[in-house]
This record gives sequence, structure tokens and C-alpha cells, in this order.
Amino acid sequence: MFEDFSTQDHWTGEPVRGVYQATVVAVATRHADAVDIKFLVNGRPVWVSLPLPAWVEQKRRTGGVITDPLAVDVAGHYLKSIIESGEECGREMYSLTVSETLEHLDAVMTQPA
Repeated sequence: MFEDFSTQDHWTGEPVRGVYQATVVAVATRHADAVDIKFLVNGRPVWVSLPLPAWVEQKRRTGGVITDPLAVDVAGHYLKSIIESGEECGREMYSLTVSETLEHLDAVMTQPA
């Protein structure tokens, strides 16, 4: 759903395309308690870091799990939303909190199929 998305930049009105490229467990690469999801945004690498405690909280609150494809959709939804709102500022990495991750997860889950 959000692994390959198109949108429009809030400030310039230019078209933007985001394409999922990789998922990396950040424990091994950055010693972080997170999963890093890489997108190419108009060819520029952008990482969205989702905290692993969000997986635990999702299991506690719903009994459901965050699968790898669902994590990609959560990261893509976040990325698309900051591009459209003008909050995307050209950084290479964006780190979400547990509550932000779950907010975007809920938004993904309510998207029409």
C-alpha cells in the first residue's frame, strides 16, 4: 500500500515518489532498539526508524503483530504524510516514537483496501 507511493511536495508542488528499498534491524547496525526502513524518495535515500517497543505495545493492545510488510506500510505512511504536510526537511533519517508508530499503524489499518 505504501511501499511504492506518489504524492506532491507541500512547498514546491513537485511530484514525489517514494519506493521501499530495505528493512534493517537496527540492533545490529546502530545498536538501537529499532527497525530501520529505507525508502528512495525521488532517488534520495531516506530512513524511517520504528522503535521495537511498538511491536510489544501493539501485541498488548490488540493481540496482533506488526509484520514486516506492515512495518513498511507504517514507515511509508509516515513518510508520505510528512512530505504532504511540509514537515519533511531533507533529513536522511526520521525516528518515530512508540505512540507515533502506533498512530501511523492505526491509520494504515483503516485505509480502504
